[in-house]
Amino acid sequence: MRIDIKISKDVLDPKICSDFVSHPSTGGIALFIGTVRNSTNNKKVLRLEFEAYESMAVSEMKKIAKAVVEKWDAQRVVIHHRVGVLDIEEIAVIIAVSTPHRKAAFEACEFAIDTLKQVVPIWKKEIFEDGEVWVAAHP
Repeated sequence: MRIDIKISKDVLDPKICSDFVSHPSTGGIALFIGTVRNSTNNKKVLRLEFEAYESMAVSEMKKIAKAVVEKWDAQRVVIHHRVGVLDIEEIAVIIAVSTPHRKAAFEACEFAIDTLKQVVPIWKKEIFEDGEVWVAAHP
């Protein structure tokens, strides 16, 4: 079992994540890439700013990855999240999961991102044309 967890100010790379989860025993790889969109509730977004309680966030991300390994027999799991200032279309989060079969890879990837949004202490500030607001990135 191999798990790669990261919170970083650096640009996230989908190829690095995909390469990490690739394995000869893998029949399916699911890759989720969450990007910064240009609007929220019909308001134009200029950029986002992410902050994390890093030690706790990494700990929770490891728990998620371990649950994925146990429930879906994942061979490898990547959970990377970006912090700092992100512009429109930049990658905020990458989840990559490899499993023996494709259905398990999809289910495990969906579980990982949904659980991350629920439990990992990461916050975002949405910067609009007419102001800004801090919101839970993962309510």
